[in-house]
Amino acid sequence: MKQKAILMVAILVGILAFALTHNYLRVERDKLYAGAEKITTIAAGKDLPAGTVLKVEDLGTLSIFKSSVGGQAVLPEDLNMILGKKLRYSVRRNDPVLWSSVDVPERMRFGLAPMIKPGLRAVSLAIAGEAAVSGLVQPNDRVDILGTFTMPSRTVAGQMETVTLTVLQDVSILATGTRLAKGEGGYQSAFADAGRPASFSSVTLEVTPREAELLVFAQNMKGQLTLTLRNPEDVSFEKSMPEVNFQYLETQLPALNEFRQRNIRYKQD
Repeated sequence: MKQKAILMVAILVGILAFALTHNYLRVERDKLYAGAEKITTIAAGKDLPAGTVLKVEDLGTLSIFKSSVGGQAVLPEDLNMILGKKLRYSVRRNDPVLWSSVDVPERMRFGLAPMIKPGLRAVSLAIAGEAAVSGLVQPNDRVDILGTFTMPSRTVAGQMETVTLTVLQDVSILATGTRLAKGEGGYQSAFADAGRPASFSSVTLEVTPREAELLVFAQNMKGQLTLTLRNPEDVSFEKSMPEVNFQYLETQLPALNEFRQRNIRYKQD
């Protein structure tokens, strides 16, 4: 009986030691990976030998630590750049697909040009400082573009008037200065040292060819272009935006303030 009791105690001590060791290792592992950034990459859906022409059905996604692949992993947004391309080296099932494994010209992997969607264009405008939300806009943000112009009055012949209007809505920012939305290592933080906003003197936007003409004309007629920042989930579109001049301000300010109080601040009379 005594031997059985000793055996039971030994088993319990062993189980307790195992549990404590397991918990210790889990805590140490969590410490080791604390703050480690995970990314989603393109991965092989099956074993792919060298020379395989990549198709959608051959690929999947994988969540891994960024530090394990650096800037070599092919990201989901780059999928179209590798479809139809050959593998230089074999890739095993569930392994990430790396740029070095795909027969893609070096110039296609990084830089601004691959980021532009087919049919669209990148255009850079001299917008900085307070006109770019105090310099806080950053690549991948979406903005509305407002323009302020001095033009002949439509109501008083021979007079000039200042007008502000919304030029374009929901436009994607590809770069601020030379900081791109993506690329090897991604883009830097929107804040520089000492918590100050990163400085830039131009913003590169993704637009249609016709919108590019409009924006270049607007800036070259000495108009002041200003960006307003949107929530990334906001896909709304305002129809029939007015041209704002002094007369509009005089007549519409009461209605605008009433709308704000009732529909934004939810105040009632």
